[in-house]
Amino acid sequence: MTIKSKIRTIPDFPKEGIMFRDITTLLKDPEGFRDVVEKFYKRYAAMDIDVIVGLEARGFIIGGPLAYRLGKGFVPIRKAGKLPYTTISHEYSLEYGTDTIEVHSDAINKGDKVLIVDDLLATGGTALAAAALVKKLGGEVVEMAFVVDLPEVGGRKKVENSGYSMFALCEFEGE
Repeated sequence: MTIKSKIRTIPDFPKEGIMFRDITTLLKDPEGFRDVVEKFYKRYAAMDIDVIVGLEARGFIIGGPLAYRLGKGFVPIRKAGKLPYTTISHEYSLEYGTDTIEVHSDAINKGDKVLIVDDLLATGGTALAAAALVKKLGGEVVEMAFVVDLPEVGGRKKVENSGYSMFALCEFEGE
C-alpha cells in the first residue's frame, strides 16, 4: 500500500467544502509511519543539513524521528507563548486574520543548513513563516519537506516563487 492510501480524507472539516487530509491513520500504521521516515531519510541522507526544524505539531512527529535517523539536531517551531526561553517570532497571514510562530533565539546558528519538515503544505503561510525565522537567525533553508502537498491551494507555487525548494511524498489534487 502507498503512503497516500493510508491517509484518511474527512469531507467538510473543519468547515463545509474542505477535504481534510488526516495523517493520523498513516501515523498509527507502523509500516506507513516507518515508510514516511525512511523515504525522507533516503532523500536527505546525502544532503548537507545541520538541523531539522519541525513545525507544530505534526511536524514534530515526523521531524523528530527523521532528525534521529539522520543524526542531526531537532528544533521545534511553535505557536506564540509555548517556548520557555528567549524567542524570536514571525507573524503571518491566515485566510481569516493572522498567526504567530516562534523559535528559541539560540536554536539555529548563523550558517546552519536547515531542513523544514511538516505534515502538509496547503497555502504555504506557515512554511514561509518558518523560513523567515530560520533566515532571521542566519540559517539557510536547504529544502522544505512535507508528507502531503495540496497543489490546488497554491502553497507549492508560493514556496517555489519565494526561492525555496520543496519536496512532498504525495499530493491530493482535485480529489
